[in-house]
Amino acid sequence: MASFLRLLGTFPGMFPRLAMSAMQASSAIPGSGDASPREGKKNVVTEIHGTIMTIGINRPEVRNAVNQETAKLLVEAFKLFEKDSSLTVAVLHGLGGNFCAGYDLKNLANNPAAFKLEQDVTKGPGPMGPSRMKFSKPVIAAVSGYAVAGGLELSLLADLRVVEESAIFGVFCRRFGVPLVDGGTVRLPKLIGLSRALDLILTGRPVGSQEAYEIGLANRIVPNGQALQHAIKLAEEISEFPQQCVYVDRNSAYYSTFDASSFTEAMQFEFDTGTQVVLKESVPGAKKFSLGFGRGGAKL
Repeated sequence: MASFLRLLGTFPGMFPRLAMSAMQASSAIPGSGDASPREGKKNVVTEIHGTIMTIGINRPEVRNAVNQETAKLLVEAFKLFEKDSSLTVAVLHGLGGNFCAGYDLKNLANNPAAFKLEQDVTKGPGPMGPSRMKFSKPVIAAVSGYAVAGGLELSLLADLRVVEESAIFGVFCRRFGVPLVDGGTVRLPKLIGLSRALDLILTGRPVGSQEAYEIGLANRIVPNGQALQHAIKLAEEISEFPQQCVYVDRNSAYYSTFDASSFTEAMQFEFDTGTQVVLKESVPGAKKFSLGFGRGGAKL
């Protein structure tokens, strides 16, 4: 947390509200390993930066492991993001130096009866919270420290992962007989290929940032302590584009990857949804191009 606060102090104009929330959370954090609840501390902290919403897991004393309360709050945060039309991109991150160490196994061991699962994946949240959700707008994960077990699965919710140099991914739950039930066996093979996914799933070994980048798990590698800063900047860049076009292209990519039964069906879906934004955004964009704007990849 100390290094995180130093980073915020370096960019006070960029993260004013986030800095305040992080400092308030820091003052409430007891010694390492204390997993007891703290009065006045929120397990999930959300902030608005223009059209960007940051969603932070705030249980640093357990490396941001998720319990049932945290899972519920994550779902609520993402529902708010989806519902608010003024928000363009969400950034999921962890406070205190780690992204997420998975489900809180101490909580599970001490109170197994409270661990209730919705059998039908179309109803209710997953154990980690938003793992069964499908988003209509881009989501970026800012990954620091450990993103393992269910934390790895949460990072796979995102379209892009901005990863710090010292970050570690891995199916660490393999050691304790905990299966991937939050989409890990579904999203990971699609993202990096079946062979590489099985390497991670079967061995449970740690994967550093460089290997994560090489296999397609990480999209950007940034210096330690800067994942959130870079993720917000990336989100702002995406938000500068005509948004309906961004949304339909993103949606078509997901449809062709997970839902289409054939190449023809995927192509038809792409055409049908893409043509819906031609009059709204493509024609105005073409007029700007004809006037000389945006040539050679320049920003409009």
